[in-house]
Amino acid sequence: MFPNVKNSSIINANMSQTVTPELLKGLQGFIAFINDGTDIEAIFDIAAACANHEVTAASITYLKSYPEIAQLFEEQYTAPTPNLEALIKLPEDSLGFAYASHMQAANLSPEFFRKVEVQDDASYLTLRMRQTHDIWHTVTGFGADSVGEIQLLAFQLAQNRSPFAVMLIAAITLSMIKQHRDLNPLFHVIQQGYDLGYQAKPFLAQKWEEAWEKPLFKWREELNVSLGEANRT
Repeated sequence: MFPNVKNSSIINANMSQTVTPELLKGLQGFIAFINDGTDIEAIFDIAAACANHEVTAASITYLKSYPEIAQLFEEQYTAPTPNLEALIKLPEDSLGFAYASHMQAANLSPEFFRKVEVQDDASYLTLRMRQTHDIWHTVTGFGADSVGEIQLLAFQLAQNRSPFAVMLIAAITLSMIKQHRDLNPLFHVIQQGYDLGYQAKPFLAQKWEEAWEKPLFKWREELNVSLGEANRT
């Protein structure tokens, strides 16, 4: 059933891996999230553990195969923290209005996430994903509830080959197994999110903040985000 690999080879391969305090904290966060699916600090610890692993480097190599994303990494493009009071005054069909409405309805702050100091590609990716997390929610139509967060994780997996998304989806799955819950609804919403992410054009390549006024339907049309049962708006 499994490849014929000598035990010594497995041991040597494992011993070659450096177990850093960051990785250990990430593992603790992974276990903590299985036990308590609302532990936000555990999520941040899992993300930090993934950031410096070689699998993240592989995902960044994949992302850079898109020239427009490679350019974004080259520029290390960032944007100021959105002013929700200003955005809510934009036309009601605009991305800015929809984003600000999403944030206010869910009582969310654009400064919710841990701060990130950009030092390399991995930290830049972390920062940019955190800056745009709720923009992605807005454009996909995935809600700010647990279902919407799982859908967006699956969307990110399809778009970015995100190791963090894999880890968190695994933790959510294990938590549900621990609670003796039905997994079918979980994998249904995962499939919804993944399918939409697979068909859509690269979200990471977009400089959303430079076109808050653009109608939301135009963004969706240009990025091939079709409204269906997976969308909540």
